[in-house]
Amino acid sequence: MNLVQEIDRAIAARTLLPDGQPMLVAVSGGLDSMVLLRVLHALSDQHAWRLVVAHFNHQLRGAESDGDERFVGATAKRLGLECVRERWEPCEPRLVKKFGLEMAARLARHGFFSRAAQRLNLGAIALAHHADDQAELFFLRLFRGAGGEGLAGMKWIGEAISTTAAESPIRLVRPLLAHRKEALRAFAKARRVKFREDSSNTCLDHERNRVRHELLPWLAHKFDPSVVTTALRAMEIVGAEADYTRRAAEDWFADGRRKTFDALHPAVQRQCLRAQLGRLSITPKFELIEQLRLSPNVPVTASAGCVVSRDDDGRVTQQDQLEQAFQPDEIILDLVGRNGEQIFDGVSFHWQIEEGCGTTRPPQAMVGCECFNAGKVGSQIRLRHWRPGDRFQPIGLGRAVKLQDLFTNLKIPAARRRALVVAETAHGVIFWVEGLRISEQFKLDARTRRQLKWRWQRQPSA
Repeated sequence: MNLVQEIDRAIAARTLLPDGQPMLVAVSGGLDSMVLLRVLHALSDQHAWRLVVAHFNHQLRGAESDGDERFVGATAKRLGLECVRERWEPCEPRLVKKFGLEMAARLARHGFFSRAAQRLNLGAIALAHHADDQAELFFLRLFRGAGGEGLAGMKWIGEAISTTAAESPIRLVRPLLAHRKEALRAFAKARRVKFREDSSNTCLDHERNRVRHELLPWLAHKFDPSVVTTALRAMEIVGAEADYTRRAAEDWFADGRRKTFDALHPAVQRQCLRAQLGRLSITPKFELIEQLRLSPNVPVTASAGCVVSRDDDGRVTQQDQLEQAFQPDEIILDLVGRNGEQIFDGVSFHWQIEEGCGTTRPPQAMVGCECFNAGKVGSQIRLRHWRPGDRFQPIGLGRAVKLQDLFTNLKIPAARRRALVVAETAHGVIFWVEGLRISEQFKLDARTRRQLKWRWQRQPSA
């Protein structure tokens, strides 16, 4: 069976594209999308599909990007297909600042696809993601600490990004999802499918490219030649389990005589919180979910200007940021983004995330400044005061000790101890204590990819 027949069967088995379906085919000009276009075009007559080619020019590679656009337009014309195009101007700087270049480009691209499909009355958008893309995504999300739903990867059928609330949903379909890149390349060679190489795909500055060109080949050579197949199998398993817990959470919400939130399995608790955060348009990060799950009735900063809490019944509510001012005992900071600042109980804090490992400590002249391994610290931290029983491992010490013993050795008065501020991770590990050395566990080393530059200054008393 050839690739066209295999994809035809996959489309039919999953009801991706019924006969007579008008669709937008997203074509960048690269190998994957050109193979997708050729396969769908080969099947279009027997299924009465109407194909419209769509190309989004990000304008990030100058003449190369413009060449891709011309190539896709010429291909569509040769196949007798309509072609719609859009350019990213002026690259939406506010979107880039908020989400980063890669995510901003994706949002802009999918927004164009959705608008074009809506305008042309097309009910589906065909994308060229394949099995290798899935495996890369698995490791990218694994390193970012994703849960079951994230590790499940892309779905065969999804919903496009809406551009207005009034729009009807448009399906995203991925007909190539079961096929490896090597199969697509073999098809292109056999059928003489022309395509363009994207020079940015070889740049190792991009995380996905490092996974593609370094990590996966290394794992295949050192551990398992079928690492991609193994990853896909794992995605199928964790995806099914995540779907089961999601349904259990939905059943709990619908049951009027439901058991208490604390009686639920932790996996179901997380799904309940994830669903509610989603309805509030709040990113359901693991640290945020765990803080809500383990600490009822405690305000948690979800993002700048957004505070949430959950009650004993498991209900999540969003609060005004100003209410946090009346919680002097502790405050939770979200470190997502490059920098920020906060005042807590008379101490002003400023933080900045920088790439690279830098030095193990900032210059001595920089009073009130330390640097930590940002990857180990995490995206959310808690500022609070010292509590009896707190443990801390200063740099150079082989184990954690009680802070109280350190205070005693340093002859810090009891009244002063209670005023000192400490910073701990979302998992309750203290990485900084006001006036003490930094933590051994969070120091910079050769493996550090990002550093947290942490500055503080105690405000003078009135």
